[in-house]
Amino acid sequence: MKGFVGDIEDLTEHNEDFRRVLYTGRNLQLVLMALRPGEEIGLEVHEDRDQFFRVEKGRGEVLIDGVRTPIKGDDGIVVPAGAQHNIVNTGDRLLQLYTIYGPPEHVDGTIHRTKADADGAHEHFDGRTTE
Repeated sequence: MKGFVGDIEDLTEHNEDFRRVLYTGRNLQLVLMALRPGEEIGLEVHEDRDQFFRVEKGRGEVLIDGVRTPIKGDDGIVVPAGAQHNIVNTGDRLLQLYTIYGPPEHVDGTIHRTKADADGAHEHFDGRTTE
């Protein structure tokens, strides 16, 4: 089968990995994320890619170019290329979300079980797609 078809809500709500790349196309990448209480993605800027986040469960805050906004399950977030951003789990349970990068950011198939694993890996998309 070409492409990706799956119950994204169920996959997101059962994911406990900090980062799990599900699918990588030439122009988009689908990634599950889970942040533990108090954990954050980390302040970052993607100069050449837009990013969409969908929160499935939990609560937190998003910072985009200095503006902090509370987030919760069912919220969607768009971060345009060049915007400094971060997501922080301010709740007392996992903040579970997925993100779509356009174009891809990570090596296809990447799994970082923890933020420490992600921080220790300095991988970036290498041009190889899922198919």
